[in-house]
Amino acid sequence: MGPVPNKTDKNLTYVSLKGVGHKYDPHPNSPMVVQDIDLDIHRHEFVAVVGPSGCGKSTLLRMVAGLLVPSHGSVSVFNLPVTEPRDDVGIVFQKANLLPWLTVRKNVLFPLKHKYGRYSSADEVRANELLEMAGLMQFADKMPDELSGGMQQRVGIVRALLLNPDILLMDEPFSALDALTREQIGFDLLDIWREHPKTVLFITHSISEAVLLSDRILVMSKRPGTVMDLIEVDLARPRTSKTINSPRFAELTDIIRGYIYEPNVPV
Repeated sequence: MGPVPNKTDKNLTYVSLKGVGHKYDPHPNSPMVVQDIDLDIHRHEFVAVVGPSGCGKSTLLRMVAGLLVPSHGSVSVFNLPVTEPRDDVGIVFQKANLLPWLTVRKNVLFPLKHKYGRYSSADEVRANELLEMAGLMQFADKMPDELSGGMQQRVGIVRALLLNPDILLMDEPFSALDALTREQIGFDLLDIWREHPKTVLFITHSISEAVLLSDRILVMSKRPGTVMDLIEVDLARPRTSKTINSPRFAELTDIIRGYIYEPNVPV
């Protein structure tokens, strides 16, 4: 497997996709879902992916996660080919999928229980620290159905962070939330990311959400999904509600809307 990469090296490519394409039906004439995707993500970058429904955003994430093998091209993490899920890559899905018979704290600890059959008192301390950071400590002994949708999704994020992954993959994690809750949890995520920096690949249908959260935005075309542009988000951090009202925020969202809704019109 070669030498273990130095993950603190700022020049190390954390995630790399080279000429990636995928189709679910192996028949030669079956259509591609995504094709010719090139993307490099570096340490502690927050990269969002936007595009029309069905363009293959989640397919892209599943290949990085090791849940799918690309039909063409290569996917690597820390310069190593992705062949299966990795412990240093965490995933947050569209729904929190909390176990209804476990308390919030035990849901957070569940990945350790599932993987190793047990967890230590030190693990419980870390779970409590993460819950405190996410503003959930007072609900640690509650059951999931006692929490709002936004709170449940924060529990899902905390659960993904417990194993301290270097890379966090997020597949439309706020799509089931109302607009107000979605915006608030976006700011919560920025706070968590600032406290515990991770390299993030974030799939979303929301253009404004992508601009608010990310350092760069991969804009995909309709199926078969290809790269239309990779946009630098040159907005100062930390991002606040004032960011949303800034002229540059509006300009960036308009540029991306143009790609998605009027792809044949020059930007």
